[in-house]
Amino acid sequence: MARSDGRRFNELRRVEIIRGFTRHAAGSALIRAGGTHVLCTACWETGVPSWRKGSGKGWVTAEYDMLPGSTSQRKARSRGKLDGRTQEIQRLVGRALRAVVDMDALGEHSILIDCDVLQADGGTRTASITGAYVALCDAVRLALKSKWIAQSPVQQAVAAVSVGIVHGKALLDLNYEEDVEADVDMNIVMTGAGGFVEVQGTGEESTFTLAELDRLVKLARGGIQQLLKVQARCLRGRPASRNS
Repeated sequence: MARSDGRRFNELRRVEIIRGFTRHAAGSALIRAGGTHVLCTACWETGVPSWRKGSGKGWVTAEYDMLPGSTSQRKARSRGKLDGRTQEIQRLVGRALRAVVDMDALGEHSILIDCDVLQADGGTRTASITGAYVALCDAVRLALKSKWIAQSPVQQAVAAVSVGIVHGKALLDLNYEEDVEADVDMNIVMTGAGGFVEVQGTGEESTFTLAELDRLVKLARGGIQQLLKVQARCLRGRPASRNS
């Protein structure tokens, strides 16, 4: 099956991460994955939620939202109670980042992650995780430089990608057109060491077999390995905000 954008079945969309996209956040990154663009920021805060006070451990949490002009029909701003999808995604982003952070090394400090979707074309949650990791790393670098913490709490990298079965074909990194046509849709989060943080899989129109699951996981693993390289290359570079 030919994909609408000409990609091979196991090919990611073009991925670009611009580190240090904003000046004021402790860490920031704009990630572009095809037509999906997400601004990820990481802010440092002294102290932890009340239920964690006195533990000596830190906390990492995330918020996610889609801006009004991010889709073809204007999305209303989230005011007051969040819808179920938004809550689910921001909890996923938080879990993904906490999986690679040593809370003891963080001390009683918090890192607050914000993922704002500027433009959506499928895979917004996976792009958010991949970009937020870069923002998190820069927030930690600032903390180390400022001597707020003695050692980095970041233990390894984390990235995520979508996979699915569309018209009987297993595909990597679904765009919106493919996502709405998918018989099976999955979001997979993995660490740099190859561990799974989360596997979200749904048979949208049908069930799927163990063999199909294995095929999708293999596809995702290959895509995430590529994303980890993009993150590492980005973090070796110079933040954009320093060049402006």
